[in-house]
Amino acid sequence: MSANSHGGSVAASVLVPVLNEGDAIREVVAAMRDQRLPGGSLEFILAHGPSADDTRPQLEDLAREDERIRIVENPAGDTASGLNLCLREARGTYVVRMDAHTIYPREYIFDGVRRLERGDVAWVAGPQVPEGRGPVSRAVTAALQSWIGRGGSRKWSTADVTEENNSNEEYDLDTGVFCGVWRRADLISVGGFDEEWPINQDSELAARFLRRDHRIVCLPAMAARYYPRDSLDGLWRQYRRYGLYRAKTALRHPTSLRRSAILPPVVAIDLAMALVAPGKLRRLARVGLIPYAGLVAYEAMQLARRGKPVEAGLLPVVLPTIHLAHGVGFIEGASRWGIPWRALLRVSGTYRPENDEQPYRGPVNASGLNGSAPKT
Repeated sequence: MSANSHGGSVAASVLVPVLNEGDAIREVVAAMRDQRLPGGSLEFILAHGPSADDTRPQLEDLAREDERIRIVENPAGDTASGLNLCLREARGTYVVRMDAHTIYPREYIFDGVRRLERGDVAWVAGPQVPEGRGPVSRAVTAALQSWIGRGGSRKWSTADVTEENNSNEEYDLDTGVFCGVWRRADLISVGGFDEEWPINQDSELAARFLRRDHRIVCLPAMAARYYPRDSLDGLWRQYRRYGLYRAKTALRHPTSLRRSAILPPVVAIDLAMALVAPGKLRRLARVGLIPYAGLVAYEAMQLARRGKPVEAGLLPVVLPTIHLAHGVGFIEGASRWGIPWRALLRVSGTYRPENDEQPYRGPVNASGLNGSAPKT
């Protein structure tokens, strides 16, 4: 079904990559259809990857139920390619990224569009608030609510969504962004999503927005809840991939790397040295791990004092899993694509890059919109 077969104007287009979501797709789409945008119409474009379950027939049923739903095929199956296919088909003045397994407030789109209409920002997002279900998932939630777990990123910061911190006030974001709302023209002008970033594409995209002096703001009212991994092996795989592409993002955009992002690779290297380095170097590395272990123990004790014994017991496993996986991934990424020296020197305070970021010409641009994407 082509975009041209639908008449009428569209205020906002919702872009949704979908892969193997048969168990949750109806609930996810129902929540999206509950979004409201007074005075404007919505369309929902779902990029279907090569699912191994019954996602595709369920999408077809949903499209028959609601003419606002359209499906495009995403043979590559990854998130960035799916988002670009949706963007090429989008007809709205505004575009919204939404992910499965995330619960968005009912006025997410309305709040984002209303803020963009003021004209002084180019990207509006909300905090990403973890909500644990199983024991490991709850411990991950606790980890991401601590400064040592979330690092310098404010996208996780539930501290910014508390009464004592004046939670209704917006704040500026750097490359730590989750989903959000854009003007379609702005997203196209920077080239869309880079398909060489199967994950961490929001951070890479944010670096391009900031490079053009576009503001990115976070509205606490747009806080979206998501469910963290509930297994240690799943958590390891997730954060290893985060670290892998964090290194690649830092290589292209030296200004995107925070000082807090250095902790995971430092912990990974220190632990490796504490295990296999010779003599005095091994002993020195073991001494270096003591402050880190103390910080983790302190966070666990704080949880125990708040009456969360399960989370307190698992945190000394979950936090090192997050940091070591991220650190190992970062080292792998540096080995694969090159060490991001300029970014590392920048966070050390010895280098201030000006105009040396790697150029990018994305797959989505004004001429690219004339191409065709696979459709239902």
